[in-house]
Amino acid sequence: MQICTLRRGLWSALPLLVLPPALVAQRPPTEPAADGTRAVPVFVDGQAQVVDAFKNPSDWIHDELWVEASFDSDDDGKPDRLHVDVTRPAQTESEGLKVAVVYETSPYFAGVGSTDKRYFWNPNHGLGERPQPHEHPTIGFQAKRPRIANGEVRTWVPRGFAVVHSESPGTGLSQGCPTVGGDNEALAPKAVIDWLNGRAKGFATLDGDDEVKATWATGKVGMIGTSYNGTLPIAAATTGVEGLEAIVPISPNTSYYHYYRSNGLIRHPGGYMGEDVDVLYDFIHSGDPARRDGCDQRVRDGELARGQDRLTGDFNEFWAGRDYVAKLQPYKAATLIAHGFNDWNVMPEHSVRMYAALKAKGVPVVAYFHQGGHGGPPPMAMVNRWFSHYLYGVDNGIDKEARAWVVREGAKRSEPTAYPDYPNPDAAAVTLHLGAGGGKTGSLGVTKATGQVQETLVDDVAFDGATLAQAEASEHRLLYASPELTEPVHVSGSPRLTIKLACNKPASNLSVWLVSLPWTPSRQINDNIITRGWADPQNHASESKGEPLVPGKFYELSFDLQPDDQIVPAGQRIGLMIFASDRDFTLWPPAGTELTVDLAGTSLQLPVVGGEAAWKKALGTERR
Repeated sequence: MQICTLRRGLWSALPLLVLPPALVAQRPPTEPAADGTRAVPVFVDGQAQVVDAFKNPSDWIHDELWVEASFDSDDDGKPDRLHVDVTRPAQTESEGLKVAVVYETSPYFAGVGSTDKRYFWNPNHGLGERPQPHEHPTIGFQAKRPRIANGEVRTWVPRGFAVVHSESPGTGLSQGCPTVGGDNEALAPKAVIDWLNGRAKGFATLDGDDEVKATWATGKVGMIGTSYNGTLPIAAATTGVEGLEAIVPISPNTSYYHYYRSNGLIRHPGGYMGEDVDVLYDFIHSGDPARRDGCDQRVRDGELARGQDRLTGDFNEFWAGRDYVAKLQPYKAATLIAHGFNDWNVMPEHSVRMYAALKAKGVPVVAYFHQGGHGGPPPMAMVNRWFSHYLYGVDNGIDKEARAWVVREGAKRSEPTAYPDYPNPDAAAVTLHLGAGGGKTGSLGVTKATGQVQETLVDDVAFDGATLAQAEASEHRLLYASPELTEPVHVSGSPRLTIKLACNKPASNLSVWLVSLPWTPSRQINDNIITRGWADPQNHASESKGEPLVPGKFYELSFDLQPDDQIVPAGQRIGLMIFASDRDFTLWPPAGTELTVDLAGTSLQLPVVGGEAAWKKALGTERR
């Protein structure tokens, strides 16, 4: 829940100017300078600087308008109109200055619904059972909101940009219906960018005919935002809209399936147990109350209810239509993507999969990763250089620098370490095998155990993962750990588990944590948990088609854990914990389901910088 043209007319032929402070004199905002000099954006060391002539908020021009979209998502027979506000330097009016735009769009600007759990799905039921319906809250409505938001304004307007905000369809004063990943959420920001380029109409009122034109815009647009607000720049970029030159998505959701499901399993985002697509719909549906019932009927109780499938968790056409990685053919916006490796709300796979896909497509892309949780933008200097280069054409070299930046453990987020790529190009998979004793702590090493060993755990969601990882012994999980590290181990990439298991029932949750032991009172978010993963054993053959398990029959399945880049310090042990229901993420079935793991058929592919040689070196002499 997260929850192009540089200048036009006279200015189009001029190079970028860097004016000394003496020439950027203060003067009334409605009059040009007497000597004919004009205020322009200033760039030093590749970054847009605060310009005295632009920095006084009382001089800024504010516009409110409604942009006409290409769709009619509320089904009233007329194109939806989208609520937009603009903040721009006075010189765009008084001196004919044309500026680039930093744009943020959101479904959250007009307020959101309650996070009271009675409005969420109750997870306390058996797997495959039909869940009990939940209540739907309503959001208050504000009929007049000339200023949508102030985010980004004080950062960018003084630097010679305009800042634009818009409200997503069916939220605030924008018409239409929320669709939580539907096509209109991509076409809405496209319409605003089309308006900034003169290709779409804007109006002074919601239902009037007085046009508003963006004559002050160069046509070059950069989008930025976090969480849902970071998802929408990616959505807009999938349309291939001309003028969207660069985006900075922070903790973006790139696939609603990956947000609400894992490998066929119903899995909730961290902190929002019981949330699903329809819950998020209610959380953002802040639009005109007169239109809400129709939207609820068609979208929430129609399309979303049919598609989300809380019975099986299987991948289907509904989820495929909400996967932005599958829609990259028109995509060309340069992308600086940011994510935390310990974001258990919008998990890091969202940005990692998008980064890989854009890199393969040849789109300019840079990844910034940190060790924290949800949110966390790249350093301001990096974002400034990104927008200065792609929106104003400043040759600052950011397009030629490192592809990946990772904030190392304990470092400031403003001081990331540069790497040629992600995962680290020097990482190679080390195959680790399990040794008997998982009820307490079995072994985890490169030597494969001989003979057939099977170990069983008993599901009980009353025990959370942290409790199980700290337990000296437990029947509710299986734990396998390496010897103590004598040197640090750098993990970079997505660990992959292959597991052979049997169940005494037709269905079970499957949860896997990779942990750093001994577990200590947490000082940092990444002290104890390296990464995690979840899967549905019923989907052992296909993410799209699960089948009931035959009790006692062994099945093999393989799946990735969440990607990571972490240096596990010397003195720790790397542990693989296998359990069934994860209290913080999965459904809560009745206790008692048994999972039996065949150790000989189970292994972990751990991506280690330096590969097996580095792994063995960190352990001294490898031992089981």
